[in-house]
Amino acid sequence: MILINTFNSITTRRSIGIVKDEPVPKEMIEKILTAGASAPSHYRTEPWRFFVLTGDSRLRLGEVLAEIASSNPNSLSNPGRAKKMPLRAPVIIAVAAVHSDRKNVLIKEEYAAVCCAVQNMLLTAHDLGLGAIWRTGAAAYHPKVKDFFKLPQSSEMVAFLYIGYPENEAKDVKKNSYETYTVWMET
Repeated sequence: MILINTFNSITTRRSIGIVKDEPVPKEMIEKILTAGASAPSHYRTEPWRFFVLTGDSRLRLGEVLAEIASSNPNSLSNPGRAKKMPLRAPVIIAVAAVHSDRKNVLIKEEYAAVCCAVQNMLLTAHDLGLGAIWRTGAAAYHPKVKDFFKLPQSSEMVAFLYIGYPENEAKDVKKNSYETYTVWMET
């Protein structure tokens, strides 16, 4: 039954930040992208944009991140470390929200739709036996990152999904029960 498989994927998926430096087949990446593009969006605006970085394109992103780190004395990363960050996985899918200019569309809902796309992508990577982690950080929101991806300044970077074959099994993480966060309102 599909519901059981979906529920299992949701409850067993964990972020995996250490992956092997082995290529991921294009067919797997295409499935992940298809899952992202299948997310709901209000008014069917489909505000997500996906950028698949492999090979040397990761080095070019690293140069942008290093430039951002060197221009910000409060950066949590030094330029050398920032430059190497995109090399932590063989595939990075950068995900951005490009907001519709239609008057009835709320930016908050556009961003939420892209977050749904990212979750679909993470679950699909998990189901394919891949490790993935959603990364951002202050540099992700820098205008130079938008320039790198040729995004309008009104857009927002939402995620850098680092994807590869897991180096180790994901650690089990204790999660609070839904009861911790739920109020039943029956009357």
